[in-house]
Amino acid sequence: MQVDVTSSEGLMRQLKVVVPAADLGQRFIARVDAVKDQVQIKGFRKGKVPVSHIKKVYGRSLMVEVLQAAVEETSRKAVTDRNERPVLQPKIDLPADAAEIEKVIEGKADLAYGMTFEVLPTFALVDFSTLKLERMVADVEEEAMEKALSALTDRSITYEWEAERAAVDGDQIKMDFVGKIDGEAFEGGTADGVTLVFGQGGFIPGFEEGLLGAKAGDERVVTATFPADYGAAHLAGKTALFDVRVTEVAAPRKPALDDAFAETLGAADMTALRGMVKTQLQMEHDRVTRARLKRALLDALESTHEFALPPSLVESEFESVWTEVTNTMKQQEKTFESEGKTEEAARAEYRKIAERRVRLGLIIGEVGDKNKIQVTQDEMRMALMQQARRFQGQEKFVYEYYEKNPDAVAQLRAPIFEDKVVDHIVALANPTERKVTRDELFKPLGDEE
Repeated sequence: MQVDVTSSEGLMRQLKVVVPAADLGQRFIARVDAVKDQVQIKGFRKGKVPVSHIKKVYGRSLMVEVLQAAVEETSRKAVTDRNERPVLQPKIDLPADAAEIEKVIEGKADLAYGMTFEVLPTFALVDFSTLKLERMVADVEEEAMEKALSALTDRSITYEWEAERAAVDGDQIKMDFVGKIDGEAFEGGTADGVTLVFGQGGFIPGFEEGLLGAKAGDERVVTATFPADYGAAHLAGKTALFDVRVTEVAAPRKPALDDAFAETLGAADMTALRGMVKTQLQMEHDRVTRARLKRALLDALESTHEFALPPSLVESEFESVWTEVTNTMKQQEKTFESEGKTEEAARAEYRKIAERRVRLGLIIGEVGDKNKIQVTQDEMRMALMQQARRFQGQEKFVYEYYEKNPDAVAQLRAPIFEDKVVDHIVALANPTERKVTRDELFKPLGDEE
């Protein structure tokens, strides 16, 4: 076999592979020898068919099999001998001339074919100990504790109906209504037995305000305007009139923060409940601390590694991202214009996101390979169990789905592998620790200034 490089520009490779006719002939003889004892031809006993007759009857089809196997074997060897790492399976270009192929099949010519493929880039990893990373940590403050406990009682509020009560902020009402725009009822604008809690913002602007002070049995016409960015485009920005009939008004009853309340939540007393809440808040802190540190690490990895990206990987990732974005916008009945940008600008923005993902994916993979980081069977089993728990009563179907879909298993494995690589790098980077408040810790990324 002879391999020549016909093109090597950037990450693209084009090779020409020549398999001598003599080599193909030896492969053909070996193939005939392998099948001669299994061939059955009328007039001959099994295993007694003359080789010359086998060649006459099956020679062409056997030679085609030999050529296919030769291409698979030699193309694979051409890549491994050059220590190349193809992004995808190489594209094989066989001779287009039928007469030339026929000569090869007849054993009168060498097999020459082309290979085109894109390779993964080679790059040096930075010394991770030089990365300047910071781990933000926050203590669980008393104020946060009190807010969390108050939130628990808020979620346990009950409502008591009062016949003559006039609705005020915090009350709950039950009502029937019919909404109209330009005198015509619109889809989704009519309902019976709907409840509303004043102050929770569950309805469009103007609706709650129009019902304050109402009593059971009252009928009102409420004017309310749909927001300009409302999910249903045909209603966005339009003003509607609602014929509302209030059937019940109820006053809120908030439970006292005491041992009896703690018992309803499975705690022995308030001391135990406070301990449970503090543990939960600390877990929230830990998750956010890790998320911020991981984000900072990924930013650092991206900024410290500059190398060419395989166009096919970027394009594939971009198409995945773009499909998700456009499908979401379609479901929400939004357009790029309504979001204040052009499609061209949006494509450029999401292509950068795709490039970042590909670059970080290659870096994460390289770190994992060099340090032999593996996802264990126990870790995969745990991830699969967690996934199955999301679908109560359908666990069997979840397990069967992953058994039959290697790509789904790969998607389940990827975040586990990424987190293990991140932990490995963080350990080498040895980030400094900085005490912050809870508000600072939970400040949205990008708002640190």
